[in-house]
Amino acid sequence: MNKIISAVLITCMFFSCKKEVKEKNNEVSEVEQGGFPFILPKEKPNRQMSAAMERIYTDYEAPQPQNNELFSQFKYTDLKGFDYNDFDGTISRRDPSKVLLHNGKYYIWYTYRNTPTPPQGAAKSNDTIPSSDWDLADIWYATSKDGFNWEEQGVAIKRPEKPTVGWRSVTTTDILEWKGKFYLYYQGFMEASGKRGDDCPVAVSYADSPEGPWTAYNKIVIPNGAEGEWDQYSIHDPYPLVHDGKVYIYYKSDFGERPDLVRMQGLAIADNPLGPFEKHPLNPLITSGHETSLFPFKEGVAALVYKDGPEHNTIQYAKDWVNFEIASITEMMPYAAAPYVPDAFTNTKDGRGITWGTAHFINVNSNWNKFCSKLVRFDCDLSLDLHDPEMKEHRVKHTPEVYYSQGLSEKQLKRLAKK
Repeated sequence: MNKIISAVLITCMFFSCKKEVKEKNNEVSEVEQGGFPFILPKEKPNRQMSAAMERIYTDYEAPQPQNNELFSQFKYTDLKGFDYNDFDGTISRRDPSKVLLHNGKYYIWYTYRNTPTPPQGAAKSNDTIPSSDWDLADIWYATSKDGFNWEEQGVAIKRPEKPTVGWRSVTTTDILEWKGKFYLYYQGFMEASGKRGDDCPVAVSYADSPEGPWTAYNKIVIPNGAEGEWDQYSIHDPYPLVHDGKVYIYYKSDFGERPDLVRMQGLAIADNPLGPFEKHPLNPLITSGHETSLFPFKEGVAALVYKDGPEHNTIQYAKDWVNFEIASITEMMPYAAAPYVPDAFTNTKDGRGITWGTAHFINVNSNWNKFCSKLVRFDCDLSLDLHDPEMKEHRVKHTPEVYYSQGLSEKQLKRLAKK
């Protein structure tokens, strides 16, 4: 009898201890939940999970990348119709605008440099020698019927006379269509890039047709921030969209001192394309990314966040157009992505996404003494209206040459040799 009583007491103590341990671990049930299901559930299961498993259900649209509408690989195609003078560094095209479709033709605008020499740095620059790839540049445009073959049309925005904003260089433009008129926003340099960072507020020109002629507003529409603020020296990459009947311009700024330079993105909003623009009080809104590239998606806005910062190589989403969260992580994203966004200016609350656009490759000949950039097309599946399994593939193989191109530098080889 005593043995039976002892066994009962031991059993009770065991279950009591087990229950106490589970309660300490915040377990809600005394029943063992068993191993995680063999088939990954599409919906979040009602069970306790690790932080990583919780995250794939709470942070992403789907637990598997191929089912995530905001995940894609990117495919690249050479563009026809542009001459680069054998890539000797004297001609460069970079930082294209988003693609505009008007009267059956696609339009892009871009930074165009045609100088006697390649960039020589700020110290050697003068009225004809550029300091950087985007110095002494104008804004040109091209048209296409298919997005692959382009016809260069010439200058759209020429550098104005000194001391008007942009007299040194006009660069990194983007397009807005608003109530039957067209607006090109761009960076306006008043000194060679590199002499004091990239000091350039935002200017704008407008026209009744994407063919021009363009009338310069000749006023700064988004000024640099006040002294000591994150955007005190530069407002880069103005990128306009229409939302809630207002003009939303997302932009990037470089702040901090080299070598600890920080790049983040902010937002300025206006009721009128010519302003006044009010910067959002929560700026910066995106903590990474070298350029601005966004598109309406469902009721919110998505952003391609490439290079620079702790959240680079991500696609992010803000349902309220302000508070961005990581929606997916991808690779080989387009540099200076400028997508075709059919509903960029429609005030939509059901953004359909993007499938293609243009971008640029920098230093295309890998020769810093002949530095120049070229335009390129990218394709993707970030659209609610397209299902392309190849674009959703998340195990992409690269040739050995891709990896070897990222080989050790001479400085690194010398360091290893010393050891």
